[in-house]
Amino acid sequence: MEYAVVHLKKGEGRTIKSGGAWIFDNEIDDISGDFQDGDIVKVQDFDGFPMGSGFINRASKITVRMMTRDPLQVIDDAFIEKRVRNAWNYRKDTVDISSCRVIFGEADFLPGIVVDKYEDVLVVESLALGIDRLKPLILEKLKMVLKEDGIDIRGIYERSDAKVRQKEGLERYKGFIGPEFDTNVQIVENGVKYMVDVMDGQKTGFFLDQKYNRLAMQKLCKGKKVLDCFTHTGSFALNAGIAGACDVLGLDASELAVKQARLNAELNGLSDTVRFEVADVLEKLPEMVQNGEKYDVVILDPPAFTKSRDTIKKAAKGYREINVCGMKLVKDGGYLATCSCSHFMDYETFTKVIADSARSAHRRLRQIEFRTQAPDHPILWSADESYYLKFYIFQVLEER
Repeated sequence: MEYAVVHLKKGEGRTIKSGGAWIFDNEIDDISGDFQDGDIVKVQDFDGFPMGSGFINRASKITVRMMTRDPLQVIDDAFIEKRVRNAWNYRKDTVDISSCRVIFGEADFLPGIVVDKYEDVLVVESLALGIDRLKPLILEKLKMVLKEDGIDIRGIYERSDAKVRQKEGLERYKGFIGPEFDTNVQIVENGVKYMVDVMDGQKTGFFLDQKYNRLAMQKLCKGKKVLDCFTHTGSFALNAGIAGACDVLGLDASELAVKQARLNAELNGLSDTVRFEVADVLEKLPEMVQNGEKYDVVILDPPAFTKSRDTIKKAAKGYREINVCGMKLVKDGGYLATCSCSHFMDYETFTKVIADSARSAHRRLRQIEFRTQAPDHPILWSADESYYLKFYIFQVLEER
């Protein structure tokens, strides 16, 4: 089969040359051959050196997303099966596979697609035109590979409703792929039971990336009074509760999320010790500081305050405000967990914000751990977009 060929400008292609997967529109000199957007194309450097293959979409600033660096590789059924099988085998080696992210886009060399597994249900998010065309084949191969390990998938739901699809010229979409099924799925993680709403929950229904960060907090919460901010459906709060915390309060602005969190507390028999409140955390934290409230453990797990480089300064201000308050709410010698899930809030910037917050709060920080996302969300070096979660655990000390 003859593929069209994308020729790079001289001196361009730095991202893919360093190990990344994206070619931007301003890096391309010309394209030879016939093609339609979404097709597989070959990529060559300015001097004709072959650089591999990917799929093209001229409607997107990310014009080519690389599928392989092997110039002789054919993108066929066998290739997709190998990619899917490699992704699943990696998860079996590294994480609890009862519920996990099975495919993580570029980090699994299948750019633009995410697939999460909740027990026997799959949730897929497709963000690029080319991978959208390959989506049925990817899901077919994934069901086949899972079945080989005795896992029968009873249903697939699509959550391709992110705004970023519009940058690809794609409509936002959510709905069943195949037969309908009950979209409330019970899972167990770290010994905690959750009811996951894959239809209307945030993202694909649950934040699997914090799995082992939640587990890391359990040992600090036994017998403690705990505040969990931006609790969503209660995951950190419930980990504290199941670890033996004496009193836990979870805060979130979403009434739907808090309702689900309360149901999850009942599911685990924790309603007496784990409470949830609907509140705008950015407004609530300063009030709690003013009232002199104190906690043994404070957890800050906010949504991404920035989704572009243009708003980093504004986001840094938001992170600083919640961290200053969080530190002031921790008893002397207590613990603070704080994180950022924004790719654009990089490690250096986030770390500086935390340091600035400590100075403003007149607190000393003793670092216990620095963590990132769970291994089922692998960080592919040189593919910067795959590294997004920064998670610190500190002991907080008053000036001494």
